[in-house]
Amino acid sequence: MSRRLVLILAVTCAVAVGNLYFPQAVSPLIADGLGVPADEATLVVTATQIGYTAGMVLLVPLGDRIRHRSLLVVLLSLAGLALLGAGCAPALPPLVAASALVGLTTVAAQVIGPLAAGLVAPDRRGAVLGTLLSGSTGGMLLARTFGGVLGEWLGWRAPYLVAAVVTLVLAAVMRYAVPDTTPAASATGRPYGAFLAEPLRLLRAEPELRRSCFYQAAVFGGFSAVWTSLALLLTGPAYGMGAQAVGLLALVGGVTMLCTPVAGRLVDRHGPDRVNRVSLTGVLLSAGVLAGGALGGPAGLAALIAGTLLLDTAMQSGMIANQSRVYSLRPDARSRLNTAYMTCAYSGGTAGSWLGVRAHTWFGWPAVCALLALLAGAALVRHLYARRGRPGPPVTAYAQADGAHGR
Repeated sequence: MSRRLVLILAVTCAVAVGNLYFPQAVSPLIADGLGVPADEATLVVTATQIGYTAGMVLLVPLGDRIRHRSLLVVLLSLAGLALLGAGCAPALPPLVAASALVGLTTVAAQVIGPLAAGLVAPDRRGAVLGTLLSGSTGGMLLARTFGGVLGEWLGWRAPYLVAAVVTLVLAAVMRYAVPDTTPAASATGRPYGAFLAEPLRLLRAEPELRRSCFYQAAVFGGFSAVWTSLALLLTGPAYGMGAQAVGLLALVGGVTMLCTPVAGRLVDRHGPDRVNRVSLTGVLLSAGVLAGGALGGPAGLAALIAGTLLLDTAMQSGMIANQSRVYSLRPDARSRLNTAYMTCAYSGGTAGSWLGVRAHTWFGWPAVCALLALLAGAALVRHLYARRGRPGPPVTAYAQADGAHGR
């Protein structure tokens, strides 16, 4: 797998993920432009997220059934057309409908991960996954800035139209850049309904998948609890800042774009279990650092910056380890495995956001940090328990598993 292809796939991940996040920055502009209340304009964001969840369940598993190149071209083309429709929408209802279609079809990043895992040697898989995750992180961070600046300059339609052009160009690039792949014969002939139920069967059949899902659901739940509650802390009496302070603090997460490729190489060298242990420990330690944010003032703000940096880096590193483990289980079912894994992760994140807000409302910021520590501690205990029964070098085991499946 060439560096050029890795770069193209990382850029595609960035654009696909960015399509989910730039509407968050332009929803106030949509409210003004279409003459609707601000709370109604946020339906655009909600519809995009709902569509994305549906796309993960309904479309991502098809990566095991349809040639990756064809699937990516179709998904990116449909996402580009949906963005074009959103940018030309005359009123809020058609804009909400188009946004749901954008979310449904902009799942290219979830198709690219399994594709890349099958194209690269096992001893380079972590490094490649880390690079792709860097692209996704960059897309998430830069999308809000892109949407806000361009929207303020040219109006709310401009970000949609520019994103549509970029996405359609990438669809054309995929047609020539991505090598042709042949899905496993066992997947091509299965009925669509039975095929979509396969992630649930894999969850029951693969203990290593369940373990990875539990780690990521717990950590992403704590991560979401922290970031959802952070706005309440910074805009509250302890700091008295504006909402833009949360966005500036989120830019700290840009450092993870540099850290994730390093974490991927460590996964290749030492195996995912060791990286999981370090990352889970890092998340647990971040809870203690973040607790200092309750102090307020410069010291509290320094604790929040250091804590969020440690939390983001540890969470992303653990994600690479988990994905590397998951993709090694069944080379013929990587897209279905990814669907199960990401659905569990996002479910954990949704639950964490809900719990975090209530913990902060009832007991304050220390309760949010305690929730993070509880979730990370549960995952770490589960990990240490799993390691007791499975000694041995994990990298060799995964390489042998790939070879046994005919990679």
